[in-house]
Amino acid sequence: MATGSAALGLVVAVTVVAMTGPWDSGQRTAEQSWAAAREGRSGGNHTGDGPGGKPAPAAPRVLAAIDPAAGAGAGSGAGREAKPSHGPGAAGVPAPSAAALADTLEPLVEDGDLGKRRALSVVDAATGRQLYAVKPRTADTPASTVKLATAVAALSARGADHRIETRVVRGGSSDKVVLVGGGDPTLTAGQLGDLARSTARKLHKDDTGKVSLAYDTSRYSGPVRHSIGPNDNLAPVTPLMVDEARLEGTSKRPLHGPAPRSADPSSDAADAFADALGKHGIDVKGEPKKAGAPGKAKELAAHRSAPLSALVERMLTHSDNDIAEALARQTALASGEPASFKGAGKAVRHHLGKLGLPLKGAHFADGSGLDRDDKVSPALLTRLLVRAADSKHAELRPVLTGLPVAHFTGTLDSRYGSEKGKPGAGLVRAKTGTLTGVNSLSGTVVDADGRLLVFAFMTSGTTDGKAAQETLDRLASALANCGCRDSPSAG
Repeated sequence: MATGSAALGLVVAVTVVAMTGPWDSGQRTAEQSWAAAREGRSGGNHTGDGPGGKPAPAAPRVLAAIDPAAGAGAGSGAGREAKPSHGPGAAGVPAPSAAALADTLEPLVEDGDLGKRRALSVVDAATGRQLYAVKPRTADTPASTVKLATAVAALSARGADHRIETRVVRGGSSDKVVLVGGGDPTLTAGQLGDLARSTARKLHKDDTGKVSLAYDTSRYSGPVRHSIGPNDNLAPVTPLMVDEARLEGTSKRPLHGPAPRSADPSSDAADAFADALGKHGIDVKGEPKKAGAPGKAKELAAHRSAPLSALVERMLTHSDNDIAEALARQTALASGEPASFKGAGKAVRHHLGKLGLPLKGAHFADGSGLDRDDKVSPALLTRLLVRAADSKHAELRPVLTGLPVAHFTGTLDSRYGSEKGKPGAGLVRAKTGTLTGVNSLSGTVVDADGRLLVFAFMTSGTTDGKAAQETLDRLASALANCGCRDSPSAG
């Protein structure tokens, strides 16, 4: 029963993702393949064998399902075995009652492992109705859950298909070349090499074999260092870097997580570009120098990043701070604000305001959530997710598809494996947030009746971060496994 229920719950979750964004693109393909490869070891045994070593009836189809009808015949009756809804508010699928949700969640909210300050919000995605709340409009330090705001603002400002360009242009004369940073932290060493090859081909075509090289970082303004100072969690924020400025040999691919960073990413990128030009027969005179490109300079070559939708997914799945700061600055550039910490914060707030989101008490000191001066409320976080689920805002769908899956992907990969956490494995999709003394979790669940709910749980003043994190996970698991139509206390 438990195996079939968890499996069918995953079918419902996959149905929602299929509705809100194609499973077979970018991060979602990798997620599907990796989850399938983990068959037999996921929490709740929902992708492995059932009792007695027999396959769970729906398990082979859980993560392969793209057609919403895939889960229709997986079970009948009440609770987790009911026919899943085909959207956040399918006809005939009632939302949970507020009283029943309170009975389920309040014992966990009162857990002593949470910090002194606790604020929560649970909202029905289809109607936007508040189902459960504890100080939902109290703004507090969100840590990395602020990336939800960064993502929504960037997608609203630039659009899901926008790509960030790294360009090479003439420097005013035929023997001068300028490498122009556009703000793409995901530019790899291989892609920089390809850019050098394309540049060299153009130069050879123009009978130019010797050049001087400059690099332009004028796309960004303000301090390059975050207020936390040098830190393995974030490179100096510049518009020109390679592999997120990770020092060679310090990171495995795919690149994510803390690692030693270059102190001058732009200079290092220019040096690498000069070396690559040399390998393609172009002699670079002297050392690359920092200089602005002339106006209306002739373009020699360009590299375009993955679309913004893919960058948002990668940022949310792995809580990538470098991408977060870059996306915040893309929002600033689209809004005519300086591409700085301050300008980005102002632009993010502007675009969220245009969406009619609750911004009382909100402050965006950065795009990544590393700054403790960031302030958002659970109400804002849940409304961001409601907007992302709204069919009228299809451009925001990557906010949902990028959320880590409990016990499967990203920052939730190692969570929901304990006995208390297993009920949420594969069912909870959420953005994590962790700083010393601060723990937050915000995302989506499909409840036992097939209703899509969004939630935000925030706590600060915690003294045991791991215990607080586990309590937040249990809250999300309880939400995912609750039909919660009737409250025992109501009788």
